[in-house]
Amino acid sequence: MNLSQPEVIVAGHICLDIIPTLHSKASGKDLFLPGKLVEVGPAVLSTGGAVSNTGLALHRLGRKVSLMGKVGRDRFGEAILSILSTHNPSLVESMIIAEGEISSYSIVISPPNTDRTFLHATGANDTYTANDLRIEQLAGARLFHFGYPPLMRQMYINNGEELSRLLKKVKKTGMTISLDLAKPDPESEGGQVDWRSILEQVLPDVDVFLPSFEEIVYMLHRDRYDQWMDESQSGDLFPYVTEGLLAEIGEELLEMGAAVVGLKLGEHGLYVRTTPSESRLMAMGLCAPTNEMRGNWLNAELLSSCYEVDVAGTTGAGDCTIAGFLYGLLNGYSLEQTLHMAVGVGACNVEFQDAVSGIPDGTEVVKRIHTGWKKRTMKLNISNWRSGNDDDLWFGPCHHK
Repeated sequence: MNLSQPEVIVAGHICLDIIPTLHSKASGKDLFLPGKLVEVGPAVLSTGGAVSNTGLALHRLGRKVSLMGKVGRDRFGEAILSILSTHNPSLVESMIIAEGEISSYSIVISPPNTDRTFLHATGANDTYTANDLRIEQLAGARLFHFGYPPLMRQMYINNGEELSRLLKKVKKTGMTISLDLAKPDPESEGGQVDWRSILEQVLPDVDVFLPSFEEIVYMLHRDRYDQWMDESQSGDLFPYVTEGLLAEIGEELLEMGAAVVGLKLGEHGLYVRTTPSESRLMAMGLCAPTNEMRGNWLNAELLSSCYEVDVAGTTGAGDCTIAGFLYGLLNGYSLEQTLHMAVGVGACNVEFQDAVSGIPDGTEVVKRIHTGWKKRTMKLNISNWRSGNDDDLWFGPCHHK
């Protein structure tokens, strides 16, 4: 590969994140009481969304990346491009600047030791189409990651026809495709479309599908999601996670066409289920497991808890977990090594308040994993699973070994 040629394309949603520093006493509903003044510290200004979070994480891990997000020609757009350029000017060469549109932005409410809340404007992301990707920009790359279509209007209207068209366009190049979601506002247009139907249409062209547990339950089992949200005072759905439910959802998504399914479980880790079809695994494209690793990736079911860290913020944790997973795939790792890498990069992320400052070179993450970095105690009910050799991975009943 040409040394100047990117090996990874990260496309989809991008925005400017404005993150006020919140003190430990500022938390929960108290932040939004009418008329209340909440004292905060300095604001962190960073880029957000899948293009920035996953793309910059992969760049910091040491992979050659090209970013293909869409911004307006405005002050927020200038700030986004400027921040990205500080990492490497080449990262923004394929960014799309749309005349007459506003750039997307988020105000991120991220109290210590609490999951974050977003006030979000989708902006130019809503007009992103397959025509925004030029085939010549994809030449030489091995992996294409697309993130957050539920926050991009053209990607979900008309039963996801434009998203399908975009993925088919990329698939013709032979690249491996990975896809991430985001949970839209239930009252928004994107929150009310038939996501099961959209996923049935697009997943045959998706090799690695990495949504969060909450996102996929919302999109595939809305009745369960609504019931659990009514029952849960905190809005935390993880008490409802069971080994049977993980297997059920994993099987559903594999049957829809994906080759590898990962369900992000927040502080509880990452669940992965892979296809039992050798032909589907081989059809993953340029990042398909090698002949040596093919058996390791075939018909597997694994679960990993998170590594122990002091949490400063959770912004971008899921995106960085994805970056770690894709790093393992690009490097030809075993599925077990890839899973360790995914939760390892996710753990590095949450040690800092913003999305990517905590991500070191990939070799440093690997070194940390192999020098006694302990994982958190698994809190999910997995009584029918068996522990791996290093007792910090769990293998599901359908695992091929």
